[in-house]
Formats: sequence, structure tokens, C-alpha cells
Amino acid sequence: MAGRAAAPGRGRRRRRRDRRHPGGPGLARHHRRPADRPRLLDQRTLHVISFRYHLVSVAAILLALAAGIALGSGPLDEAGDSLRGTSGRASADPAVVSFEEGFAGRTAEGLLEDKLKGQSVVVMTVPGASQGEVGGIVSDLQLAGAEVTGQVELSSKLLDAADRQFAEGVAQQSASGDPDVSAAKDSYGRIGAALARAFMADETTAVDQSATAIRSAFTEGDLLSADTAPTNRATMAVLVTGPERAGTADRSTVIAALAGAMNDTGKGVVVAGPASSSTDGGAVKAVRDGAFATAVSTVDVTDSAAGRVVTVMAAAAQAAGQPGAWGTSRSSGGALPQ
Repeated sequence: MAGRAAAPGRGRRRRRRDRRHPGGPGLARHHRRPADRPRLLDQRTLHVISFRYHLVSVAAILLALAAGIALGSGPLDEAGDSLRGTSGRASADPAVVSFEEGFAGRTAEGLLEDKLKGQSVVVMTVPGASQGEVGGIVSDLQLAGAEVTGQVELSSKLLDAADRQFAEGVAQQSASGDPDVSAAKDSYGRIGAALARAFMADETTAVDQSATAIRSAFTEGDLLSADTAPTNRATMAVLVTGPERAGTADRSTVIAALAGAMNDTGKGVVVAGPASSSTDGGAVKAVRDGAFATAVSTVDVTDSAAGRVVTVMAAAAQAAGQPGAWGTSRSSGGALPQ
């Protein structure tokens, strides 16, 4: 049977393109290539921060916070001026103080380990300094790897401006051959230079005849005493003061002058005291306001366990040639050395 003929004028129907195609009818379908996926780092590439570095950094931050909590808001916001004549902790909650001491004890090793390795320190005190604070500083110095050569107390007679000429005479006679004593420009410059010759040196060295003669003369003149007589001359000194009290402004000025004179020997001097020591009349404030403010390091939080750790950190900064002022909000360097 013959096939049915197509109707005139009608050709084969052309297939229409899908109107749903985004290009509309008559356009070829475009097949998109899948977008390139972002390349990931090689799984073997790891960026790791030392856990110990991270831990020490966090501990330093928390230590500063703990010091602020234990001291109370007073010393940190200038209201501590009302605590003059006290250690600055009189109003602190004993439970908070206990927490802060425990925290400082657990974090001190990580913060101080080997900070003063190879250094030696003579600890000097003045009347009124807390023996508990001094003992804590000595322990933390040893924890930092320092050799503590001994502990010396500067007497009230040495720090009394009325006895300046007597003390100067003792210094000149006992250290007559020392060029630093002879070259000093004022009385306390000569006295401080003599003390430095007796107890300090550029390197840890044994006590020699000249140092022994100066120590004996100052002791016999009732200008100092040594419960633990230093066996070596130290590379630096930490001078621990007491709280500010009425009538101590002149004595604080003498302490600042002696610290400045001793600072030229070895790695220098750190003057540390409780929070009130940086208020008017205090020894730390006298140093910060004096001619040696940028050379002698200061700390004003020794009445806190965390502050005693900061004192040793300040000694490490001083030994590294980076002196500063740390502690309460009255300290230009902040809570602790970076």
C-alpha cells in the first residue's frame, strides 16, 4: 500500500526547544561546568603555637588580674591613697588574698623559669620593710635561677639626712682608693658608690679586701647590718622598701639617691615596695620622680604574691637593659613587663 502523501505546504515539524530553558526558545542548551572548589591547605601543613608559650602568656595576664583583685580597687584607681601608713592590703578579703597567693604560687615557675639564670642578686632592705614580702621575693629570685648572695639592711642612721656627713666620712675613708667614690659629685653619690663597691660588681665575684673593709666600716658605724652576709659581690641589687608613713619623705629621697648611685654598677638596681610606696612620701615615688627614674626599675605591689613575682620579672628586665616602672595604675609601664 502506498504511503500517505504529506499535505501540500506542510513540511516536517521542527522540534521546538524547551521553553523552560533559561536562554528561551531557539537557543542551544548551555551546560555549566561546576564551579571550582576552593583548594584546601595541604593536610600536612599545620600552624602550631607552642603550648608553653600560650600557657605563659595566659598566666601573665591572669597574674596581673589576680594582683588587682588581691590589692582591691584602691591602689589601682588612686583610691589607695586613703591606705597610707598600711601595706595596702588592710582592706583585702582574706579569702581573695589566699586565692591570689595560691594562683601566684602555681604560675610563678612558668613565668620566672631561667629569667635570671647567670645573674646574682644582693637583697637590700630598709627599716619597715615586711619580712614576709622580702622572703617571698628571695624565693622567687631563686626560682628564676638567680644566685641570691645575701641580705643586707640599711639602717635608719644611714637613711637619716641628719647623719649624712658622718655616713659620707665613713664611705670616703673605707673606700679611699675607689675611683667611683672619688668621682661622685655629691654626698649620697659617694655613699652609694661605696655600697656598690662592697656588694656589687659587673660580674659575680668573690668578696675582696676592699669590699670587706667597706662592709666592716659601715657595720661598725651602725649604717648597715647583714643577717646573711653576702659571700659574693652580685651583678645587681633589689632594694625592698616599706610603706609610706608620715615623716618618711626625706628618708625616701635618700633611698632614691643611694639607688641611683648604685645603679651604675653591674646590671643596676630594682626598688620595690608595697602599693603605698608609690604615693606622696614613698620611696618608690621618690625614685620615679627623681633623676634616675628612667634608669632604676621600680615596682609598687610587693604586698601581693603576684606583685612579688612582678618584682622578679622587673629584675629580669633591668638585667636585660630595659628598666621600667610596673605595678599599680600609678606605674607608667603597666602591671608587669612585657
